[in-house]
Amino acid sequence: MKKPVNALLVHPKFNANSFWNYSVACEIVDAKYPASPLGLITVAAMLPAHWTPRLVDRNCETLTDEDIDWADIVMIGSMLPQQLDALQTVKLAQSRGKKVVMGGPDPTSSPDCYDIADFLVMGEVEEIMDDFIEAFERGDESGRFKAELFKIDVTKTPMPRFDLLKMENYLHIGVQYSRGCPFTCEFCDIIELYGRRPRMKTNEQMLSELQALYDSGYRGHVDFVDDNLIGNKKAVKLFLPELIRWQKERNFPFEFSTEASINLSDDRKLLDLMSEAAFFVVFVGIESSDEETLAAARKKQNTRRSIPDSIDDIYRAGISVVAGFIIGFDTEKGSVYGPTTQLIHDTKIAVSMAGLLYALNNTQLSRRLSEEQRLYSESHVMLEDATEAGVGDQCTAGLNFDTLRPRRDILQDYRDIIETIYAQDAFVDRVKRMAETLEYNHPHRMNWGVMKKDAVQFSKLAWRVTTQHPEMRGSFWSMIWYFLRKQPRSLKMVVLFMTLYVHLGTFSRYVVKEIDRQIAVLDRNAALGDDALSDRELMHGHFDGALDAAQ
Repeated sequence: MKKPVNALLVHPKFNANSFWNYSVACEIVDAKYPASPLGLITVAAMLPAHWTPRLVDRNCETLTDEDIDWADIVMIGSMLPQQLDALQTVKLAQSRGKKVVMGGPDPTSSPDCYDIADFLVMGEVEEIMDDFIEAFERGDESGRFKAELFKIDVTKTPMPRFDLLKMENYLHIGVQYSRGCPFTCEFCDIIELYGRRPRMKTNEQMLSELQALYDSGYRGHVDFVDDNLIGNKKAVKLFLPELIRWQKERNFPFEFSTEASINLSDDRKLLDLMSEAAFFVVFVGIESSDEETLAAARKKQNTRRSIPDSIDDIYRAGISVVAGFIIGFDTEKGSVYGPTTQLIHDTKIAVSMAGLLYALNNTQLSRRLSEEQRLYSESHVMLEDATEAGVGDQCTAGLNFDTLRPRRDILQDYRDIIETIYAQDAFVDRVKRMAETLEYNHPHRMNWGVMKKDAVQFSKLAWRVTTQHPEMRGSFWSMIWYFLRKQPRSLKMVVLFMTLYVHLGTFSRYVVKEIDRQIAVLDRNAALGDDALSDRELMHGHFDGALDAAQ
């Protein structure tokens, strides 16, 4: 009989200063974090029967000394926004005499950042998990394991261990149908990690995962975390009718969100199938209003079309849109403030995730900038220099390269965009016009479990706005009464986006303040002349010191 192994799976904290943490929205519904750690619970399903997994999500709960002391091995998965906490967790575990294995997208793209880990697993873990387990069980002290790119057969990926999750901690639970994306966007690392040929699970496999989630008692929002759900339209069109049947048989226990390319709008049949299956929101990467910029960034699927008309086509299927925009491309010839804010207004996209361009490791963009000697070599977080409060996301810590357009001009455009689009009146106007455009063509039966969650969320939001946000009170209640009278089916979407604004309004003010500080440093730096710190030095953790010195 093999010796039992206690495996502690740790999900590091995401950067607290993030567009995506929705902390206030989580508080309203008594959740602790938006998304569940799908990667780690999938890894847990790959462990042998004599290994006992325990999950600690540091975004939701405390990692205790007792947890670490219980473990024979500590397993940590990390994305870039988790890098700082991941490295701190490695040191914490090692200080208590434990071996640590690291894996995930960031260790795969930036393995040198994780040299302190005892074991490093790079790439899709299904292919090499057995190699790591064998090495650990024979007593190896360290090791590096790298999977061959894009070779994993996801039809053999085991069902995630949903039983390890504390469901009540999350706004939504994630599942994955496919990996990879057929497009070649220069700034994106998805095609470097997972390839351009989407690989899909079988219909039966996907429905079995949803059934396991259903059997756990969970009801409500499920996120398909796919890089691009419609990367293989033929396959997803065969899957969706089966998903619709499954949903109908159980009275629609789930409602879905996902990410898709904008060419979703070109396929009305696909949109109707997604709507009938109860997809209610989709994230679309728009990036820029300028066709030259889109072409240069190899985002050609967004060119030769009217972006507002394409988004309206998605709305007319009863699906709302959240979108991404990027500021700081080389091809920006002048101010992008006007065109960007106008496009966001015209598309009626309330939640517009505008960020500064960041050259991720192992992308076409980072390789090009490196060849041009413009990429900052220390673009990763330095553990000894960084503090949790001082690390931003792409909203405040982008542009990790020498820009062609003056950095100050880019930052000024960006802060003005954020200030404009997240002004309360502008946000509320977009929510109202978006909700008025939504057309619901597939009535879903009411699921009482979902309705109960919705009612609780609404009552808490209404109380929070009424008692703590007097500046929102008038617009909130006028919107509620308007859609109750005119278009009650859109009311849920209105409540969702107004809930998100409780976070986004506050976060936008934080971003504006931080960008104002960066602009102040650049202005004072320019005034100091030759002795001033360079942009590279400012990006490498010297920001606060530079500001103090300049003052």
